[in-house]
Amino acid sequence: MATLVLLRHGESTWNKENRFTGWFDADLSSTGEAEAAAAGALLAAEGPGAAPDVVHTSLQKRAIRTANLALDAMDRSWIPVRRHWRLNERHYGDLQGKNKKETTDQYGEEQVFVWRRSYDVPPPPLAPDDERHPRFDPRYADLPPDVLPGAECLKDVVGRVLPYWHDAVVPDLRAGRVVLVAAHGNSLRALVKHLEAISDADIAGLNIPTGIPRVYELDDRLEPVAARYLGDPAEAARKAEAVANQAR
Repeated sequence: MATLVLLRHGESTWNKENRFTGWFDADLSSTGEAEAAAAGALLAAEGPGAAPDVVHTSLQKRAIRTANLALDAMDRSWIPVRRHWRLNERHYGDLQGKNKKETTDQYGEEQVFVWRRSYDVPPPPLAPDDERHPRFDPRYADLPPDVLPGAECLKDVVGRVLPYWHDAVVPDLRAGRVVLVAAHGNSLRALVKHLEAISDADIAGLNIPTGIPRVYELDDRLEPVAARYLGDPAEAARKAEAVANQAR
C-alpha cells in the first residue's frame, strides 16, 4: 500500500482577481497563505501515515510556497522537495491575464467553458514574440523551445505530466515514501484523470478545491483503493463549486 497526497495551491493574487493565471507566476494571496498552512495542519492531524517523506511541485511560486507553508505547519520543512516544469499549471495562451467573467461576457459562457474545461480544445495561443510566452522566462531557458507551450488543453497537460509521474513520482511511491504533490488545478486534474480512469468527457466536471489535501491509498499496482479530502467534506464541495463558477 502506498500513500499519495495531492494539494492544489492556495488562492493566488490572480485567483483573487478572477484572472486566467496559467504560467504567470502569481504569488499567494493572504487567504492562500492561510489555506496552505491549514492544509499542513490537516495533514499533521492525520498522524504519521499522512506525513510526507518527499514533495514534488512545479516551478511556480504559488505551488512552491503552498508546499513550504504546509510543511512548516507540519514541522517537516526538512524533507526533500523536487521541482519540475511538468507540474506547472496549464498554459491558458492568449487568455492569460484576462478576467474570467469579462471573458465570458465577451465570448459567451459556452465558449469559455470549452476553453476552460474541454479535454482537447486549447484557447487561442500566444504568438512566439508575445512577452507572456514562456520562452522569455529565465526559469525555462534550458528547455528545448518545442516543449514550451503557447497554449494548452488538458490533453496537452496530461501528455506532459504523465512522464513525470512515471519517472519521478512512481519510484518514490514504490520505495514506500508518502508523497505530497503540491501543484495546480489542471496539473492535478491530469493526475486525477489518470489515477481514477476518468473519461475524456467526464473530466470536464472535475473541479479541485484550493488548499485542501486529497489523500489516496494506492494498491501494489498504484491504483486507488481509497481517496478522500481531509477536513469538512462540505467545505471541500463548496470550494470545488466556487472553482466551477469562476467564469459566471
